[in-house]
Amino acid sequence: MKVSEAQKQVDDWIKQYGVKYFSELTNMAMLTEEVGEVARIIARRYGEQSEKESDKNKDLGDELADVLFVLICLANQTGIDLEEALKKNLDKKTNRDSERHINNDKLKS
Repeated sequence: MKVSEAQKQVDDWIKQYGVKYFSELTNMAMLTEEVGEVARIIARRYGEQSEKESDKNKDLGDELADVLFVLICLANQTGIDLEEALKKNLDKKTNRDSERHINNDKLKS
């Protein structure tokens, strides 16, 4: 699925089931909350914290999709074409970092 298709699907879903977009401020708070849920799984599953029994069935993919959904909502309601923004961002990173990571001794095996 293209990013533009995902933006349309989210917009269609909001119009059919969500009544309307939450405010940008509410969606920003929700995005922070969803990222926190991802952080909790990562910290406990891949970090040093032990995973609580209640966290063992948490689906990381589902939580990442929650982050993406709210991010798309924010883009839609602020008129951002995420596909175009991502292309520009990758170009920026390529121009800025084309040799930075290759020459980073910390990244060499």
